[in-house]
Amino acid sequence: MTQPGFWREVFDHLGAGVAVLDSSDRIIAVNPAAEELLGRTASAMSGQDFHLLLHRHVEDATLPQEPCRLLTALTRRLRARGADTLLSEDGHLIPVTWFSDPVTRNGEVLGMIVLMSGDGTDREAAVNLAAHVTALEDLTDRLALAAEIATALAQTLDTEEALARLGRLLVPRLADWIAIDLRTDEGVRRVAAIGPESRAEWEAWQGPLPALDEHSRSSLVRVLRGGDPVLMGLGDIAQPPDSPLAAVQTGFLQAIGATSVLITPLGTVRRVTGALTLARTGAARPFDSAEVSLIGDIGRRVGLAIDNTLRFGRQRQIAEAMQRNLLASLPQPGRLRLAARYQPAPAGSQVGGDWYDAFLLRDGATALVIGDVVGHDLAAAAGMAQLHGMLRALAWDRTGPPSAIVDRLDQAVPVITNVPLATVILARLEGPDEGPWQLRWTNAGHPPPLLVTPDGRAEFLEQGQGLLLGTGLSDVSRPDATVPLPPRATLLFYTDGLIEIPGTDLDIGLRRLRRHAAALACHVLDDFCDQVLAHMPPGTADDVALLAVRIPAASE
Repeated sequence: MTQPGFWREVFDHLGAGVAVLDSSDRIIAVNPAAEELLGRTASAMSGQDFHLLLHRHVEDATLPQEPCRLLTALTRRLRARGADTLLSEDGHLIPVTWFSDPVTRNGEVLGMIVLMSGDGTDREAAVNLAAHVTALEDLTDRLALAAEIATALAQTLDTEEALARLGRLLVPRLADWIAIDLRTDEGVRRVAAIGPESRAEWEAWQGPLPALDEHSRSSLVRVLRGGDPVLMGLGDIAQPPDSPLAAVQTGFLQAIGATSVLITPLGTVRRVTGALTLARTGAARPFDSAEVSLIGDIGRRVGLAIDNTLRFGRQRQIAEAMQRNLLASLPQPGRLRLAARYQPAPAGSQVGGDWYDAFLLRDGATALVIGDVVGHDLAAAAGMAQLHGMLRALAWDRTGPPSAIVDRLDQAVPVITNVPLATVILARLEGPDEGPWQLRWTNAGHPPPLLVTPDGRAEFLEQGQGLLLGTGLSDVSRPDATVPLPPRATLLFYTDGLIEIPGTDLDIGLRRLRRHAAALACHVLDDFCDQVLAHMPPGTADDVALLAVRIPAASE
C-alpha cells in the first residue's frame, strides 16, 4: 500500500467525521473531526458498537430497528446516506448528515465506513458531505488501483508480461498514454509505450534513447537522475528541448497530443530504475497535485517489480548458460545412438537444477546419467554443476556397480556441496557392438526410465529404487537392477518437468508419457525426442532434461 503516513494524514485531515467499523460494527478508528462532532474521544469510542453507543434517545432508549435507516445500512452492509441525530457524550442530540459504505476485499465485507457532517438540517452541510463522499470514493478507487498493481506485478517474473499488465491497469483508467524508460548498462531504453492506438504505433516509440545530458533541465532527465515527480501542463510540454533525450520526449508528447503529463521515478530514492510517464490527451481532466502521491507510489511499486524481474532475468541467463555449458556433446559409441534435449522453464518461471550426461567408462561401458537438484534458483543450478562433476569423477575412478558409486556420491554431498536434496539415475549400458545389450542401473529417488520396444510396447523400469541423495541415511545401501535391451529398443531418461501436470498426481503424467512414447517407437531418435517434448503437459513451469538411447539392430 501507499506509505501509511500519507493515508493517516488524509484520514486525520478530512473535513468530515469518519468512523471505521469492523465486521461486528464495533468502532476501530475515528478521525479528529468525528471526535469534535460527537464530543467523544477516540479511546472512549474504540471497541463500542457504533449504533448502540451513538444512535439513542436522550432517555437512553435504543431507537426502534425500523425505520432506522442507519441501522439498516449497517446490518445489511449497504452504501446509503441520510439525515439523523446522534448522541454526544453529555447527552445532547447532534443533527448529522451521514453516509455509509462497506469495506470489501476479494468480495468479502470486512466492515463499514461512516462519514458524518454536522447540522443535518442544513442543506449546505449535505452538499459538503456529498463532496466529502465523492472524495472518499475517489481515494478508495485509487487505493484499489494501487493494490491491483501490486498484485498484478507480484504474479510474474517476466519483464514484458509485467509491463503488459501495468499497461492494462493504467490505460485508460489513469492515463491515455504511458511510457516506461529504464536505465541500463548501455544507457536509457524506452521499453514500453502504451496507448489507445494500434500496437504498431506503440512499438514505433520504443527502443534505445539518447544518453543522459548532465546539463539538461528537462523533466524526464531530472526524474531519471532521481528527482521528484514532475507535473507538466501545456506550457511545459511546449518548451523547446535542451538535449537529444528531451527532444525525443517532447516529440512523443506532442505526437500523442498530450495536454497534461506526470513523470515519476521508478524505484526508490537510493535506486532509480527508470521513469514512468503518464499522459492525458483531453483538457477535461488534467493531473492534479493530489494524484502525484498516488502515482509516485505506483512508480515505487513498478520500479521494484521491474528491478526484480531484471535481476531474475540475469540470474536465469547465468543459470541457463551454466546448464548448457555442462551439457557436453554426447558420445556415439559404435552403433549405439544417443540423443538428448534440454528445455528451459517458460519465461517468468524459475530456473532449476536438471541435467543429463553420458560418457565412456574405462572398461568400455557407456555411463548414462539423469538428475535433478531440489530447488528452483541459481543455487540449484550451481548444485547441479557440483554433482555433475563429482559423479563423472567417481564413475571414472571406480569400476563397480552403479549403486556403489552413487552411495559414495551421497556420502560426499553434505561434506563438499550445499545441495540439500537431489535425485539421480546412474546407469551402465553394457554389451559388444554386435549385441546383446543390457542396462544396469540404480535409481536415487528419480522418475523411472522408460523402455520402448520396436513393436510399440512401453514399460517403466521401476526396479533399482533407492533413497534420494541428501537424506543423511547413507548407511542404507542402494540396490542395482539389470534388464536386457532388445534390438531397436529406445531407452528414455527424463526429469519430472516432462510428466508434471499442474493440479494432478504424477501417475497421470506417467501414463501420458508412456502412451505418447509407445506411438513413437519407430521414429528416428532425434524425431522421437522432439515429439516427446512436443507432447509435454500444458502449463508446466519447470525445466526439462531428457536423454534417449537407441539400441542397434542385431548384427546379421
